[in-house]
Amino acid sequence: MHTMSLVKERTYSPRRVGERTMATIYLVDDDENILTSVSMYLEGEGYDVRKFHDGASALEALKVSPPDLAVFDVKMPRMDGIELLRRLRQSSNLPVIFLTSKDDELDEAIGFSMGADDYITKPFSQRLLGERIKAVLRRAKLTSTVNPMPEEGDDKVIRRGKLVLDSNRHACSWDGESVRLTVTEFLILEALAKRPGYVKSRDQLMDAAYDDQIYVDDRTIDSHIKRLRKKFRKTDRSFDAIETLYGVGYKYKES
Repeated sequence: MHTMSLVKERTYSPRRVGERTMATIYLVDDDENILTSVSMYLEGEGYDVRKFHDGASALEALKVSPPDLAVFDVKMPRMDGIELLRRLRQSSNLPVIFLTSKDDELDEAIGFSMGADDYITKPFSQRLLGERIKAVLRRAKLTSTVNPMPEEGDDKVIRRGKLVLDSNRHACSWDGESVRLTVTEFLILEALAKRPGYVKSRDQLMDAAYDDQIYVDDRTIDSHIKRLRKKFRKTDRSFDAIETLYGVGYKYKES
């Protein structure tokens, strides 16, 4: 399959209060009824919404002016949501929510393994989508820039062997090399790295990475863990710092 890289690498950083009063959302779906009704609802909630009927046109816009969050339908013409996310993740950790059909379980798993932050199943209530958007943006804000440079003793910076996590800048590195993480991946890794050697259950990791009102199943956490390992093994093939305790959960092993 022919691939297209985004022109410039972008790291997502939510805009602070004063820079812009409302978040911009890209809504990508080939269903005109969904585009119209959802955009009207979100605009009524105070969001700036841009609509796209297919992944290819959305990708072009993402190159030029990335939003604060994007909502992708899975099945679309020209370029589906899975391919759009794959290309986006080559150079951006922008928060993404998937819209899927009830029979799209495989697509959901693929989406999470590629770095989607959340998903919602069709048919859905607009209010539910609105709550999911608020939750993902809230998590993104928690990892947004507060102090541009870490200071000695800053409790927002976690150092565990080769791993450095800086919550101030939503920055992660392994052995001095940057590793780009989505908001959800960052929060899961942070929860593990805060207490190396301690086992975190999937429920505990869900609590760390998701809003209380949102339910996600075990497969979701497992998919995020698999993607975390894959990203670190691109930098270090011997990476084994995240251990699985079958039937119990995961723990971070500090080398």
